[in-house]
Amino acid sequence: MNKIEELVKNGRSMMDECRFDDALGFFEQALLLNQDDPDLWNNKGIALRSLGRYEESMECFNRSLEIEPRDRHAS
Repeated sequence: MNKIEELVKNGRSMMDECRFDDALGFFEQALLLNQDDPDLWNNKGIALRSLGRYEESMECFNRSLEIEPRDRHAS
């Protein structure tokens, strides 16, 4: 498992435990390694939305769609 996969796995685990701040940290670390992955932006957007940070989450979802306009996973 590469570093990004490990970070995403940890982030998703934190999301499952409703630890959204911790999840956000993992997704942000993954984005530092690859800013061109729409799934990473989508994950960050989900974490932000869960924290009630709606404007920031929309920015992440829009970034995800800019990278992959047909991203069927964009929330």
